[in-house]
Amino acid sequence: MTILDRYIFKELLVPFFISLGILCFIVLTKEMLRLVELLVTNGVSLMAILKVIINLMPSFLVLTLPMACLISSITTFSRFSFDKELVAMRTAGLSLLRIAVPVFVFSFLVFLGTLFLSQWGQPWSSISLKKLAISLIQDQLNLALEQGTFNEPAKDMMIFVPTPEPGEKAMGIFILDQRDPEQEIIITARTFQMVKNPQRKQFGMRLYEGEIHHVPQDGAQHHQVAFSTYDLKINLAQALAVETPKRPDYEHIMTGLNASGWRDTNMLRRLMEYYKDLGFPVATLILGILGMPVGIVSKRTGNMRGFVLGIFIMVGYYLLNVLGEFSVTALLLHPFAGAWLPNVLLLLITGLLFYQASRR
Repeated sequence: MTILDRYIFKELLVPFFISLGILCFIVLTKEMLRLVELLVTNGVSLMAILKVIINLMPSFLVLTLPMACLISSITTFSRFSFDKELVAMRTAGLSLLRIAVPVFVFSFLVFLGTLFLSQWGQPWSSISLKKLAISLIQDQLNLALEQGTFNEPAKDMMIFVPTPEPGEKAMGIFILDQRDPEQEIIITARTFQMVKNPQRKQFGMRLYEGEIHHVPQDGAQHHQVAFSTYDLKINLAQALAVETPKRPDYEHIMTGLNASGWRDTNMLRRLMEYYKDLGFPVATLILGILGMPVGIVSKRTGNMRGFVLGIFIMVGYYLLNVLGEFSVTALLLHPFAGAWLPNVLLLLITGLLFYQASRR
């Protein structure tokens, strides 16, 4: 790299990290209320909350890295244009294409980071979050069962706690236990309390005044047992054996589509997501270059202008993705076209703006 390349590269770094921090904070605010509730209501430690945030970061960064790359490019070249630095570079005989070399290198590095996070970071994140949740169950005296919704504390087990009326104590619980493939068990109880055995990695609930219904798979018999006290155990040692989630299997998707005559909308979405695994990180490369002509032609009124312009462009890009998904599920586009059409349109716009900026 020449001195000029290093200078442009360094100028890209500052707005990149500033915008990345702001964007991650904005995305994190969506989860902040739930995290505060865990901290205040359920007694989860601050260190555990920080671990949750760290495990959420790969998913956040996949969304925010392309946006930060675009905003950084817009802001940097907007300043170059306003301070006449770009004029000095062009006067020295440098073409806009030559000036774009460090921008391309920068965008390529961000692309590699986005690709790594989307392919390996997010699966690791989901595994780590599940292990952390199980660890919290072991460490806390109670299991945070959300009222009014179905909770799944373990595989093949569903728990529902009704939302109490204002001023009343929570009463009642419904449990669907499908861990035994031969028969499912339905348990209802009037009240319950949490119990645990950390040494044996067991966690459970002590149920009071309820009924147990055994329903075999063949449906031939139905057993009902009433109880005054019943201990329901959950073996956390089995839950800790988490397998790495696999990427969508192309052959399986194609088999399902061929069987449905390419009309299964769920399989069409899965095939589109399969193509997007590479398509979305590639957009980072295009967005980084797009920021150059956008920054050059926009008059500089402060760094926030570049931030706002970047947000508007990303909103347009995400709308194109939504339109592509709608077209695929409506059987108007092939999943490959739906996944890559936003990138193609973005590339055409980038090429047109770059050509116009180079002729200025």
